[in-house]
Amino acid sequence: TTSVASYVCVVGVARTPMGSFLGGLSSLPATKLGSIAIEAALRRANVDPSLVQEVFFGNVLSANLGQAPARQAALGAGIPNTVVCTTVNKVCASGMKATMFAAQSIQLGINDIVVAGGMESMSNAPKYIAEARKGSRFGHDSLVDGMLKDGLWDVYGDYAMGVCAELCADNHALTREDQDAYAIQSNERGIAARDSGAFAWEIVPIEVPVGRGKPAVLVDKDESLDKFDAAKLKKLRPAFKDNAGTVTAGNASSIRDGIYIILY
Repeated sequence: TTSVASYVCVVGVARTPMGSFLGGLSSLPATKLGSIAIEAALRRANVDPSLVQEVFFGNVLSANLGQAPARQAALGAGIPNTVVCTTVNKVCASGMKATMFAAQSIQLGINDIVVAGGMESMSNAPKYIAEARKGSRFGHDSLVDGMLKDGLWDVYGDYAMGVCAELCADNHALTREDQDAYAIQSNERGIAARDSGAFAWEIVPIEVPVGRGKPAVLVDKDESLDKFDAAKLKKLRPAFKDNAGTVTAGNASSIRDGIYIILY
C-alpha cells in the first residue's frame, strides 16, 4: 500500500520584536520570551494550550538557561507538562530545523497540533572560565565568551563565522559593494515595513519590567533600525579580514534577541 502524507497547515504565528544586543529585551531570558510568543500564537489562533501535542524549539545559546529550554517556554505558556518538548541546536538553522521537525510529525500522522519556533537571547549568553572546575592554580584564568565559543566560532577551521562569510564571498565572487547593497536594501525594506505597519500584526509587544514602583517599558518595534545610515555603512572597515575584507558590522548578520512561533 502507498501512504499519503498528511497536509500541513499554518494556523497561527507570532514573534517578538527583534531586540538589539543589550537592548530593550536583554533583561528577559529566551525562555521567558518564548513563553510570551507561544501564548500569543495560541491565543490568536484560538487554540487551547491543552490541545498542543508536541513542541519543537530551536535554540543555540542554551548555557545558563536551565534544563530543557523548549520545555520551559512551553510550560510558561500554559502547555501541559505531559506534552513532549524538544530543543534543537543546528546553529543558524536551529529554528528552521525545528519547524521542519514539526511539519514532518504532522505529515507522518504522529501529531495534529504542534508548536515550532526559534528563540535566542544573545545578550544573555554567559562568559565562563572553562578550566575552573579543575581548580584555579597559579596564573591568570581565561574568560571564554559563550556567544562566540558556542555560536559564532567555526570549530573545524578555528575561526569566527565572519571568516566563513569571507570565504563564501570569495568563492562566489561577492564584492563588498554587492554585500553593502544587499544590506542597505534589507534595512530600507525593514524600515518601510515598520513604518507602514506591515509587521504590526505578527509582533507581540513585550512589557519589560524596569524596577519596583516604575512602569514597565513597552517594546513593540524591531530595534536598531533607527540607527541605520547607508552612508556610514559604506564606510565601515572590514571586521574579519584587514586588507581585502568585504564583511563588516553593517552588512553582516546582527547580534539579536528575539523569538518566532509557528503553530501547525
